[in-house]
Amino acid sequence: MADLAKKIEKREYSLHDKYMKEAIKQAKKAEALEEVPIGCVIVYEGKIIARAYNRRNTDKNTLAHAELAAIKKASKKLGDWRLEGCSLYVTLEPCQMCAGAIVQARVSEVIMASMNPKAGCGGSILNLLEMEQFNHQVKVTRGIMEKECSQMLTNFFKKLREKKKRKPE
Repeated sequence: MADLAKKIEKREYSLHDKYMKEAIKQAKKAEALEEVPIGCVIVYEGKIIARAYNRRNTDKNTLAHAELAAIKKASKKLGDWRLEGCSLYVTLEPCQMCAGAIVQARVSEVIMASMNPKAGCGGSILNLLEMEQFNHQVKVTRGIMEKECSQMLTNFFKKLREKKKRKPE
């Protein structure tokens, strides 16, 4: 029985890796635009139904977070604002705005890579995703491909600081 549980857990983590790699591809699109490299995919019934990446600076829009764009696309694809049965994969722990939208959209599960100790609301500063007081709680898995995603963010901000140093005032 324990062997079966281990096999199921291993298969679940390999699926998580598969979809997180797709979220990382989205994050790299953001990085190519000199945006903070955050990517997101939403999976329903084993298929990716939405892909998005951070575009705040590009779109000059506070709301242009990867999660919100993916939620919008997934809702359009399913023809419903309720995303029950959907799993959202994101490279960085959601902020308060995105965590609230995830709860409101009734997303069933969130799988995140890196935690965000300065703005995260999926367990770091707050945990809006699993609050018992809300009418919907989200199943949360943390740390999937965390090293890769953390390194991508660290490298991005290092390059940004170097670029600012070189820029004449």
